[in-house]
Amino acid sequence: STSSACLQPVGPRDVARNARFIAFIADQLAPLGHVTTRTMFSGAGIYCDGTIFALVLRDTLYLKVDDANRADFQAAGSSPFSYEAKGRTVEINSYWRAPEHLYDDPDDMLTWARAALAAGRRAAVKEKPKRKRR
Repeated sequence: STSSACLQPVGPRDVARNARFIAFIADQLAPLGHVTTRTMFSGAGIYCDGTIFALVLRDTLYLKVDDANRADFQAAGSSPFSYEAKGRTVEINSYWRAPEHLYDDPDDMLTWARAALAAGRRAAVKEKPKRKRR
């Protein structure tokens, strides 16, 4: 499982390799719009036009998932991001591992990324604080 690897120490080679992988993913996803990355934890968040829709952690791409696209990830045999903390496994069900075949098929990668971006946009709408009425 790659998830427990996220808590292991990161060396300079790991950081450089991960930086190359993040750049590769950002390049693959560029047709979506203004794609940017922000360093977080031992990887990066990937944003399109300001909406987070993917994470890269330890050379693994995780895409945003909600009820609209979860079945595709399940059908592909994917699983949610997870990590070990205090002797138990913590699952983050809103990000699932990108299926391996996407790395070899840029068009399919974009299709899955568009669905993840849509999930990210839906989540952003839900999270916006409600204005108080006067």
